[in-house]
Amino acid sequence: MAVFQAALLNEVEKLYKKKKAFVAIILSLSMIVLGQLIIVGVRTGFGVRGVGSAEFPILVLSVVVNTILPLFTALVAIDSFSGEFSHNMMRITLTRPVSRFKVFSAKVTAISLFILANLLLLLVFSELAGFLFNANSASFGGFARTVLAYLVSFLPMLVLALGIVLLANIFKSGISVFFLSILFFLVFKVLGVFFSSYASLFITTHLDWYNLWLAHSFPGWKILRQLLIMAGYGIMLFTAGFYLFDKKEF
Repeated sequence: MAVFQAALLNEVEKLYKKKKAFVAIILSLSMIVLGQLIIVGVRTGFGVRGVGSAEFPILVLSVVVNTILPLFTALVAIDSFSGEFSHNMMRITLTRPVSRFKVFSAKVTAISLFILANLLLLLVFSELAGFLFNANSASFGGFARTVLAYLVSFLPMLVLALGIVLLANIFKSGISVFFLSILFFLVFKVLGVFFSSYASLFITTHLDWYNLWLAHSFPGWKILRQLLIMAGYGIMLFTAGFYLFDKKEF
């Protein structure tokens, strides 16, 4: 366990030193500010109420999990694997007394922490913005629903990250992995629209999983079904990614 913790701290430190993580946070927070300014402008200019303190964080979440967060998750995952492959840094990492499984797990865990940290920061700042500009509509129930929506969004984002990790272990070029990730993301989005009856089988559709948790009539069976699908995808993607990582020669 101590070896894994050391490997994880090393991966988190490398992630901390990369500018992409900070750019992702800055862009996400900028979206919160911009969104709230637009709502205030619409309310002032047209007399439209806009969204309340509970709806605004959900609006931010729906935009971020389908745009900024997947993009920067892809960049971080590519840097953690393809970037180190191309710069021969992986060879240095593997000279340490740590197994490849622990190195791979540490990298995936570091990416998971990046996703979770972004979601939590978005939660805090979107709630703060929603409360400051719409304090009259604030309620504990709305806050609890928002926290739940942000927390459950972590799982589909993690599954998406594991898919990108798999691509990063198939192709050596980080640029190829990046454009393939965008291509697959767009293709699955389109397929989810045209083949709505099979939409639950596409990873990108699960990014809106939080909507099921916010439904007035709790769809327990649908939530369980998508949970099992994501768990299955996650296990297969993690296993396939590690298999390719373990077979690589550095």
